[in-house]
Amino acid sequence: MQRRFLDYLVITFKGIAMGAADVVPGVSGGTIAFISGIYEELLESIDKVNLGFLKVWKKEGFKTAWNSINGNFLLALFSGIAISILSLAKLIKWLLHHEPILLWSFFFGLVLASILYIAKQIKGWSIKVIIAIIITSVLSYFITLAEPFASPDSPLYLLFCGFIAIIAMILPGVSGAFILLILGAYQTAIDTINDLRDGLLNGNMALFKDAFIKFLLLAVGAIIGLKVFSKALNWMFKHKKNLTLAILTGFMIGSLNKIWPWKEVLKTRVNSEGEVVTLLDRSILPTSYVGDNEMVLAIVFIVIGFGAILLLETLGKQKNEV
Repeated sequence: MQRRFLDYLVITFKGIAMGAADVVPGVSGGTIAFISGIYEELLESIDKVNLGFLKVWKKEGFKTAWNSINGNFLLALFSGIAISILSLAKLIKWLLHHEPILLWSFFFGLVLASILYIAKQIKGWSIKVIIAIIITSVLSYFITLAEPFASPDSPLYLLFCGFIAIIAMILPGVSGAFILLILGAYQTAIDTINDLRDGLLNGNMALFKDAFIKFLLLAVGAIIGLKVFSKALNWMFKHKKNLTLAILTGFMIGSLNKIWPWKEVLKTRVNSEGEVVTLLDRSILPTSYVGDNEMVLAIVFIVIGFGAILLLETLGKQKNEV
């Protein structure tokens, strides 16, 4: 496929949209890829990135090897994703500290609408599909109640989080940020991205080194996960689509507890920067929340988040009708 510079610029903008989606717990980068028409090409290109690339490079040169994995496409797309993540991470961190209720309300609306969007894709409802939704909903709910089995600053745990979170890049439905949130590593990942950028811009090599190690662990885990899961998830989506969508739907239903805006802190921990952060909390009613529960604004942001998914769905329908 011959592409011009403008074509790759459009792909980069699609990558920016995917990156924005995966920074926000609720919208999948895979969903954006699906809606924007690059999902299948992304899967095929990822599948081609293997040791065969090195063999072709050795025999026929770098240019031939680069073309064999659709390198320009991947570079344009992942550049957009990187730009988006680096740009939004600081804003998300500020909101997590200063407007947590409104931020989680927005996320709650996103996930609520995503559940309906994914469930609507199930074409053949059956007892098996319903049971899958119930089982995964209950399982997911209990996962949200559990205390993380390791510190989000632990190297092995970061490797594991990157390994699991990359599923969102491959399969439409659940965002990588959402999986990191369930695993208790979302804020750590956001802080890592911010520290990486700030350390580089401010010349703080100690900060940059620490952030780079964490980022590298997440990235290595993601690369391993990408190769391990890509074929299996692609096969499931193509051959067991209804069951796969049912599992995703149930997972998201149970996980709503994790992003409920009003929380009571049960346990805290001290992170690698010496800050006291939440380790374990529980959902409570807005009326039981200590302080301003911001009820009216929270409902507004839930509606905005819900509407954002409806807008994406509408744009996707319009594209398919063209």
